[in-house]
Amino acid sequence: RSPTQIFAEDDAEAEPEAAPRSAAEISALTASVKTIFSLEDINGILPHRYPFLLVDKVVEYEQGKRAVGVKQTTLNEPFFCGHFPNRPIMPGVLQVEALAQLAGIVCLQMEGAEPGAVFFFAGVDGVKWKKPVVPGDTLVMEVEIKRWNKRFGIATATGRAYVDGEMAVELDEMKFALAK
Repeated sequence: RSPTQIFAEDDAEAEPEAAPRSAAEISALTASVKTIFSLEDINGILPHRYPFLLVDKVVEYEQGKRAVGVKQTTLNEPFFCGHFPNRPIMPGVLQVEALAQLAGIVCLQMEGAEPGAVFFFAGVDGVKWKKPVVPGDTLVMEVEIKRWNKRFGIATATGRAYVDGEMAVELDEMKFALAK
């Protein structure tokens, strides 16, 4: 090697190439992830509908405490047409809205919330976007309810979302008020 060579191909250091995997093998990677609430179940909990329903399924759920949900993004989403035409990115405010909807799935099943009730998004603090969410990404979101006042119908939660195991967005606190 010459002293000025920056990148060297060293057969001893090279990682072996992974063998191609079949669709069945790749699909099996998520076999242990079970759907707790399907899209049809979510439609029975949240008042949101296409194109503004931003949670496709819930895969983890602890009554009154937390949930993990999934949003599959595709180029067919209406917001990608204008945000941005040559570099489509899911708007950050919609990522936060998706987290709020997931929190709504938890809150609308808590004591004091009537079936069919509506939660209003009352505020958000400490939002940090870490990675763009683009068409084809799977946004895996987690929310945790920190406080619930059933008398006044007010909830506080935290949330974060990931793409391919990397954090895309996190927020310190979001607040909701149950419509009375």
